[in-house]
Amino acid sequence: MSTKVFSWILSALLVGSVGTGSSPDAMAQVIKSGPPSCPGIALTFDLCPVKKSPGYDQALVDYLIQHRIPATFFMSGKWMAKHDAEVEHLLGIEFFEVGTHGEVHAHLPTHNAGEQQKEIHAPVKFLREHYAHDATLFRPPYGEYNDTTIDVVKLLGLRFIQWNIESGDPDPMLTADQIVARIQQRAKPGSIVVLHANGKGKQTRAVIERLTTDVLPRKSLTPMTVSELLACQTKTP
Repeated sequence: MSTKVFSWILSALLVGSVGTGSSPDAMAQVIKSGPPSCPGIALTFDLCPVKKSPGYDQALVDYLIQHRIPATFFMSGKWMAKHDAEVEHLLGIEFFEVGTHGEVHAHLPTHNAGEQQKEIHAPVKFLREHYAHDATLFRPPYGEYNDTTIDVVKLLGLRFIQWNIESGDPDPMLTADQIVARIQQRAKPGSIVVLHANGKGKQTRAVIERLTTDVLPRKSLTPMTVSELLACQTKTP
């Protein structure tokens, strides 16, 4: 579908719903957590493009694999273009899940429907054509969106995934202790935590070790992928 045709279809669907804020119905389509009846928590890692570093936290990923910790990664198209081997590797881990994070990490609300469609769909198409992977989860760059973003994501058949716990791991001023404390205070059944695996989180690997060996077990929370969390319904006895 061309961008022009897509914009026309979306514009028709949005008649009467244009505004600066998000409507209640639209907001309900943005997933920020899983069922509160589920004893799980989703550890999610954004893979945003970076300019001056390798852009991949190998030590973090190795730890997740070594300890078989389920995780969900949201990859930008620009990041994937520079990390073919890493994409292949992450897709090959059975307890990992891969979603998308926009093409160039654009500020979506500043773009029209056609431009948002291109930014959102490009990495989905790339994963399908180059890796035979059908990505169904989408997270907007910077966590920014408007009603148009929500409608584009819905029209593309994707699930719109945000979070209810912001770890703050890219902040160089935060220590591992501070990040762990932030997550510990907020973590509850059904939580979705946003972290980074592109190297910007200098403390992320240490944080994950602390969470998975101490904090989460004490809270009786089990790491799950986002899809596993959303499908989880009841607490275990």
